[in-house]
Formats: sequence, structure tokens, C-alpha cells
Amino acid sequence: MGGPARSAAPPAPGPEVAPGPGAGGKGLKTGALGLLSSLAIGLSSTAPAYSMAATLGLIVAGVGLQAPIITMLAFIPMLLIAYAYKELNASDADCGTTFTWASRAFGPRVGWMGGWGIIVADVIVMANLAEIAGIYGFRLLGFTSLAQDRFWTTVAGVLWIVVMTAICYVGIEVSAVVQRWLVGIEVAVLVLFAVTALVKVYTSHPATAIHVSGSWFNPFDVPSARALTAGVLAAVFVYWGWDTAVAVNEETADSRRTPGRAAVLSTVLLLVIYGLVSTSAQAFGGIGTSGIGLGNTENSGDVLSGLGNAAFGSQGLGWFLTKLLIFTVLTSAVASTQTTILPLARTVFSMAAHKAVPSHFARLHRRYLTPTWSTVGMGLVSIGFLVLLTAVSHNILADSIDSVGLAIAFYYGLTGFACAWYYRKVLTRSPRDLLFKGLLPGLGGLMMLFLFCYAAFDVYADPDYGATAITLPLIGRTGGVTVMGLGALLLGVVLMLIVTREHTAALRLQRSLLPQSLPPRTAVELASRYLPADSRSGVGGDWFDVIPLSGARVGLVVGDVLGHGLQAAATMGRLRTSVRVLARLDLAPEELLAHLDDAVGQAGEEAAGARAGGGQDEALGVTCLYAVYDPVSGRCSMAGAGHPAPAVVSAQDGVVRYPQLPAGPPLGQGGRPFRSVELELPAGSLLALFTDGFVQGADHERAGAGLDLLAGVLARPDRPMEELCDHAVATLLPGPVDDDAALLLVRTRRLGAHQVADWELAADPATVAYARRATTAQLRDWGLEELSFTTELIVSELVTNAIRYAGGTIRVRLIRDRSLGCEVSDSGHTSPHLRHAGGDDEGGRGLFIIAQMTQRWGTRYSSAGKTIWTEQELPGTPVADASE
Repeated sequence: MGGPARSAAPPAPGPEVAPGPGAGGKGLKTGALGLLSSLAIGLSSTAPAYSMAATLGLIVAGVGLQAPIITMLAFIPMLLIAYAYKELNASDADCGTTFTWASRAFGPRVGWMGGWGIIVADVIVMANLAEIAGIYGFRLLGFTSLAQDRFWTTVAGVLWIVVMTAICYVGIEVSAVVQRWLVGIEVAVLVLFAVTALVKVYTSHPATAIHVSGSWFNPFDVPSARALTAGVLAAVFVYWGWDTAVAVNEETADSRRTPGRAAVLSTVLLLVIYGLVSTSAQAFGGIGTSGIGLGNTENSGDVLSGLGNAAFGSQGLGWFLTKLLIFTVLTSAVASTQTTILPLARTVFSMAAHKAVPSHFARLHRRYLTPTWSTVGMGLVSIGFLVLLTAVSHNILADSIDSVGLAIAFYYGLTGFACAWYYRKVLTRSPRDLLFKGLLPGLGGLMMLFLFCYAAFDVYADPDYGATAITLPLIGRTGGVTVMGLGALLLGVVLMLIVTREHTAALRLQRSLLPQSLPPRTAVELASRYLPADSRSGVGGDWFDVIPLSGARVGLVVGDVLGHGLQAAATMGRLRTSVRVLARLDLAPEELLAHLDDAVGQAGEEAAGARAGGGQDEALGVTCLYAVYDPVSGRCSMAGAGHPAPAVVSAQDGVVRYPQLPAGPPLGQGGRPFRSVELELPAGSLLALFTDGFVQGADHERAGAGLDLLAGVLARPDRPMEELCDHAVATLLPGPVDDDAALLLVRTRRLGAHQVADWELAADPATVAYARRATTAQLRDWGLEELSFTTELIVSELVTNAIRYAGGTIRVRLIRDRSLGCEVSDSGHTSPHLRHAGGDDEGGRGLFIIAQMTQRWGTRYSSAGKTIWTEQELPGTPVADASE
């Protein structure tokens, strides 16, 4: 989050918004799940029993006896994507999963579409699973007629969604207990069925049985490449759902490691289960088109019920086991309904915490620590979807269920690409990083992209595929599955453009208010980086600036506004302008911060009064560091308002230190006065000013780890500045983080003796002539004779005023930089005022004439008195940009 935390009133009873968007910082119940519970949730989400019952017949119809190897080949892309989840979760255990990671890798718009893909897939599947649970519930109780009645199956489906939503709402631990029991029964019954079927194949020799053959596991025996691809396409989605184990990462013990391990283990266990069940089912039932044969189209939607009755029998214990198998398919659908709510609710919850959807969806139940609106709201959306499509057409509902494969392939593939891109800067660090962070996830993403394109534009686009076809302009008749699948994703594009509009505006405003470039300065060499946050919640008010001051000095500023979004960016622009105005008054750092603190406090009071019910301005609590470097003396004075101290690197030995700044409160909060500290910076010293987002990245688990990493990068100050910036970003922020970050690197220079000339004069009118002669001689040495007349006039006027109004020792200094600076210092503290003299006035025209002849002029004060300074353009020098 940008800026320090503010004090707040005690929370009121009732639901509260998640405290923050960061991983582990949203307020969910941490440490509630272990590896076993995560594994159970991952397995349950795939609904192994129901997936096999509904898909195995379709695979056999496409590839024949090679169904077992096709089922196993579908494991490969899922394993690759599981590794992508594992690696990304290790870096950022955010329950938003694809939404969060794609936002970090490709920006908030792509991330939003990743989250939308999850929402589309989960809502459609929840409606389907709930209806299936209703059908199997009636079959288990013997109400066959009700199982075929669309009204009553819809009613039963709605009730199942309500029950499962309630279980998810009362706590993740209750959900985990339910899942452990359900998945335990499910796996045990599937293994029992597989073993029983194989034993009977080799002992009882049923009429339909065929012995297991090695050719079943040879993909080259599939009739055609098209059949192979279609078979893998049908099989790949029976593995879908294991990512739920990662979606509950913020509620898992050891959230960076356990969810990823559970995801990989889930896919491996599914491979074993599916390989065993598909092989035994095919050996027992054969691939015939009648009876219990897997090729019988009448059983394609549920091959296990008929196989179970034949394998277990219909009498005594066999009857019980047959009913148990039906019960297993029922519980499989029910369990998957519940575990589908978990990732759906947490994705929406994370999107709300990151302000990608309305913030109401980020509310938590105070007791259960579960998402309130996200869980209940998504349950209601699923009910509405089921009822609406059932009322419109059961064919449309069936095609929408098929179209879910496009959404799954979309967000799984996006996750694979996000992993490879997110870690692109560290892939050469080790062979392991290259393999598991780059090659495997990237290959998985490519496989998913191929399956998406093949399904959307070939298989599903066929008008004869599915139950509906739609005539599209310019395209013609197209399969309803493709139309609904792509249509749902395109709807997300429209919504994305609407909901990310503020983020786009905030980012554009933020960038426009930051320095577009850093003009070259004689006093310092500069390089900078600004990294916008990955999501709407992160774009905020980090800023930096370099301000030219009199006497070849430069003002260096870096700040961080509390809050995010458009308001924070606007506040940043207001503060940056204020700092530039105050800096041009040549105030000392502590004085500048004091004036800025007053301005922030007044703005906060006005904002609070303008808002109904009170409130605080975004600037309240802003941190800021302001430093002034003088290349003539090599001194740098700085003061901070709640901001981290800069890193100072010695030019001689590369030692990095963080100077102890006098503690100052954040702006707008009052408290102790600001104080400055002064440092001696030899030429070639390196100064690194940064915001806290730069050193508090997601990978920095230990306090101070970011500062140590930065010190390691800066330990070689002789490297080119741009290279140092790039190395710092790659080391501290290998992937974008929740908070925006700014870095300003400054390498100091000193003005040589040939660039500065100064004289001390007594407060005697006779010294005015000497000052003029010395000035003319110095300008002749510098080859600036063209400026002799005006400079003599300036020196004469300022020295005369110093003698008349101040007295004491007078100091004259000429500085040849990108302009000619002339300074006259005295012990007085009265400020001269520019005025227009009347026609009959004998004096008062001196400063007016000086103002006309110079580019800039002003006054700065010190403990010893004041200095009046002027700047003139050098001959042949282009007019400086106003922004400087």
C-alpha cells in the first residue's frame, strides 16, 4: 500500500472490507488448511467420479481402444500449467491466482480478463454440477421420473447450490472437513470398482470383456491426428479443478509452498485414478455400441451406473455397492459444486480487494472470515444462470456447459504465459528456473492456446456440433458452443474496458505528472525508474523530481502518497507542484517540509469538511524526502517526513550506508518539527532516493531484505547509471508488485575552481569599482565579454545595496554553469522588493533593471544573512524549458 498506515476508529460490528489487496493481507483465515486438506479440495474440484462417468464414453467414441492413453496424455498440459501455478504462488500467494498473476505480468486489463475467464467457467460449471447432483439424487432415491423432469431437477440443483454456498460461507475449515470425507469415499469407491472390474475380466470372463493390451497405450494407433486432438480436447478438461487448491492459498499454512505442492500432487493422483478407471472400465465393458459397451451413445452421459450394476451385481452386497457407486457420482458432483464456489468467490474477492470490481465484494464476515458478498453473490449468480437458461432452452444450457472448455483453456493458458513472462528476467539464473519457471509453463500455455483455437474455430464451430447453431453476419451458421464460449469472453472485454477505465486514467495522469525526462545537470548525473503497480489498487502517488536551484544547486525530492487510484495520482500532482514552488523560494529542506505540512493539513481539513460524514484527504500521511545538493561546496542537506532514508554510496570504496535522518512525521499529521541533516558528498558519490514500494516487494519476506538487496546492487557505483537502475529493478522487483515504486539515482559532481570566482569586500563604497573591475576581468578569462556590461551593472547595483542597507563583510561570487550566476551575500536579513519607481523618484529602479536584464533572480537566506542571486543566459545558449 502507498504510504504509512493511518490510525482508524475501532471497527463497527458487521462485515468489513478486506484490509488490503496484497497476498495474505486481505483478512482471510490464515493457516486453516494443511497439505491434506488442500489436496482433498484440489481432487474434489475435478469431480473424478462424475468426470469419468460423463466423459469416458465420449473419448471412446472418438479414439476407440486408445481411450486410456488419451486420458493419460491429457495429463501433460495440466501438469505443465500446475507447475506454472506452483511457481507463481511461491512468489505471490494471492487468492486471485490468474487475475493477480496476469495483472502483474501483462497489466490490469489482461489480468481482469483472466479473472473473468475463471468467473465464466465456474458459474457455468456450478449450474451444471448442481443439476447433475439433483438428477443423481433422484436416481439414488429411486425417483426415476423426477430425474427426467427438468423442473424438479432445476429445483434440486438450486437447493444444492444453496446448501453448498452455506457450507462455504460458514468457514473454510468446515468446507475442508466435508471435502476430506467426500473425496475419501469417492476415491475408495472408484478404486474398488476398478479392481472388481479387472478381477472379473480375468476370472469371470464377461461377454463384453476384453483383455488389456499394450496397444491401448500407443497414441500412434489412434485412427487420425484429428481424432487424437479431439480426444485430448475431450479428456483434458476432466483434470480441470485442481487449481482450487491454489485459490485457497491465503487460508493455507505455508501459503507459498503448500498450495503449489497440492496442485501438482492433485494432477498426479488424477492421472493414476483416471488411468486405472478408464483401463478397467474399457476392459470390463468393451467399446461396443450396445449394452454396457462404452461406445453405446445412450450411456455416454453416464457410463459408470451401468458398469457398476454389471460389475457389482444387483443382489445383496452388490446392490449396495452399485448404489454406492451412484452415490459416489452424486457426491462427486456435490463436492465439486462446493469447491467450485471456493475459487469463484475468492477470485471475485481478490478482484474487489484490488478494486477491479465493486468494493462490496471485498467484504468479510467478522466471525467466519469468509468473503461475504463474493460467496453469497456468486451463489445467487449461479442460481440465476441455471434458472434462466433452463427456462429459455435446455439445449442452450447444454451448449453453454460444453463452451466452458474455452474459458478453461483461456485462463489456464494465460497463467502459463504469465509465469514465463513474469520470471523472464531470472530464467538464466539456474537450469531449474529456466525449466520450471519458463519452458514448462510456456509449453503448457502453448498447448492450451492450441486447444483453445482448435476447439473454438474447428470442433465447436461446426454447426452440427452440440444442440444449437446460430447464423452470424458475414460468417454464416456457426456452432452454438463456439458462439456462447467466445461470446462470454467478449462480454468480459466490454466489462473490462468499463471497470478498468479509472485505472487507465489514473496511470495516464500519474505518468503525465511525473518528469517526462531528466534534463542534464552540471551538478549531478541522473537516472530514474517509475514502475506502476500491477492493478487498479496499486496505481497511486509515488513521485520523484529534480529541481534546478540558484547557485548551480539542485533540489532532489521523492514522495509517496497514501492511497491509490485517480485521487491519489491527482494528489501527487498537487504536492509535486507545491514542492517545486516552495523549492524556488530557496527554502532549507526543513522549512520546505514545514510549509508543505501546513498546506497538506489545510487541504485535508477542507476535504474532510466537503465530504458528507467527514473524511480525510489522500495527502494526509504522505511521506516525502527533500534534499539540496551544492556542487560548489559538495554539501548535501536533507530532511524527511516519514520517508525512508536514501542510500549513500562512497565513491572511493563502494560502501553503502543509510544515514540516520532526524525523525519527522508524515505530512499532515503534525507532531515533531522537521530537522535537516548535512552530509559531505565527494565527487562521484552515489545517492539513491526511493519509495517504500521499491524495497518492500512481494518476495522480501524479511524486514530490511529490500534494503540489503539495494545495497548489494549499489556496491559498484562506477557502473553506468542506466545499468544500475536496470539491475536494481531486476533484483528488487523481478515482477511487478501491488504498490507502485519509484527510484531516483544521483551521482554527484563538483564544479572546478575554473568555474567559480569569488571575492570578499568591505562595506566601503570604494569597493564597488573594484568589484566591477574584477568581474570584467573574470568574464574576459571565461570568454564572456558579451556579458560584461550587464554583469557589471548587476554587481554594482547589488553591492551598492548591500553597503547601504546591510553593512559588514560582503561576498561576491560568479558561477559559470549552464548559465552565468552572480551572487552577492551580506549579513542582512531584510528582503529586497521589486517595484516600479515613479517618474520623479531618484532611486528604486535598480532591481527593476536587474530583473529586465537577467533570466531569473531571487533571494535565499542562511544563518549568516542573505544572498541575492541572478542568472543570465550564456551567449548562444537556447532558452531553457519552462519545466526546468
